Amino acid sequence: MSLKHTLDRLYNTYNFKDRILHDPIEFPHQYKQPQDIEVSGFIASCFAYGRVDLFKPAVKKILSIMGKSPHDFLLSFNLKKQGDLFSGVKYRFNENEDILCLLYVLSKALKKYGSIEAMFKKRYKDTDANIGEGLGGFIHGLIAVDTSPVYNENIKPAGFLQFLPSPEKGSACKRMNLFLRWMIRDRDIDFGLWKGIPKNKLIIPLDTHIARISKCLSFTKRKSQDWRTAVEITESLKKFDPEDPLKYDFALCHQGISKVCSKMNCGECAFGQYI
Repeated sequence: MSLKHTLDRLYNTYNFKDRILHDPIEFPHQYKQPQDIEVSGFIASCFAYGRVDLFKPAVKKILSIMGKSPHDFLLSFNLKKQGDLFSGVKYRFNENEDILCLLYVLSKALKKYGSIEAMFKKRYKDTDANIGEGLGGFIHGLIAVDTSPVYNENIKPAGFLQFLPSPEKGSACKRMNLFLRWMIRDRDIDFGLWKGIPKNKLIIPLDTHIARISKCLSFTKRKSQDWRTAVEITESLKKFDPEDPLKYDFALCHQGISKVCSKMNCGECAFGQYI
């Protein structure tokens, strides 16, 4: 049996909906309006590091404060009047002020561009080899916002910058690539809200699970979990589906999250014969 056949069988038989509750994509699936799916998805993806059961309470708290429409909340967000609503909310490397700054910057972007999509597409070009250049410009635009109203001076502390990694600095940008997959892919549990960007321009959200499986399957030999490695793995997956290489991402990643594939049982999963 070929590796492509095994990958396709995993994808075609995978119970995507059953795993939604074990993934940050659960949050945007709670909304019906495209603008709320976009905003909640961006916020959820920013916090999607560490264990799922640890970051989900923080995302849930933030979105519950924002009410039925996260988009409308941010479009009318007033830092002085509403900042205290998020008092005490923090997560790992992100202090309360960093979270407020993320919401403030996102609010400024929405007020200027109307949507996250519009801001991103100002930076993306059809001639780009992949989503990387557009993502780098998008992140640069967010970081360029004056943060004085939050920190009392225009600074960018580590806890804020941690939300917004960039391929320009070599980061794998796992969380941003996850958000872009949700917005651009139009199959399975992804939303396909953003039109005009081909699915094969996406780069795989590289985390420890994808990195481990990719090394086992010789999708990459690189040890660093950086942008170059993410691109290399994506190029390997294009050999199996040139138009939609990231269709394998969710099922492969959750092989690790659900511990079907782990260091403890290496070789016993569906891909054992290829290791």
